[in-house]
Amino acid sequence: MDLGVRLKTIRKRLGLSQRELAKRAGVTNSTISMIEKNTVSPSFSSLLKVLKGFPMGVEEFFTTDLVKSDQVVFKAAEQADMSAQGVAIKLIGHSIVQRNISMLSETYPPGADTGEDMIKYDGEEAGIVVQGEIELTVDQKIYQLVTGDGYFFQTHLPHRFRNLGDVTAKVVSANTGSQTH
Repeated sequence: MDLGVRLKTIRKRLGLSQRELAKRAGVTNSTISMIEKNTVSPSFSSLLKVLKGFPMGVEEFFTTDLVKSDQVVFKAAEQADMSAQGVAIKLIGHSIVQRNISMLSETYPPGADTGEDMIKYDGEEAGIVVQGEIELTVDQKIYQLVTGDGYFFQTHLPHRFRNLGDVTAKVVSANTGSQTH
């Protein structure tokens, strides 16, 4: 299911109008409408802002229609697509509703960015660059990471990922907490 359809379906399931969701999220009605019609692809940080209008985190948003699963192996084609504005993010273990950690496979083409608005939520995040280069900003400090470099930070600190290089960058990361802040 694509992002726009998912947003509209969950919004309606929760009995919210576009206007009410926009008000709760602090965005315009037209932003919600354009996302639902797939005329705009929000950055990951913009998507997090919209999801503030729901009582759920980003992982739950992408898995909310799934039931508890005892699945152990998740083939590439089965991983939930949480992509936004050029950043391809796959959630591993998407059908596990009651989990304490989220494992992500992230792909950043040249120029890809999680968005100018910094992301923040309660929890921790750790990852490793497995290909290319990534610029990581955490709490206004900028770090340049290359293949093999890793990171760990508290996610209540505002953060952002960007690929300023000419080669696609790939990151494998894990985070705890709920991405609703």
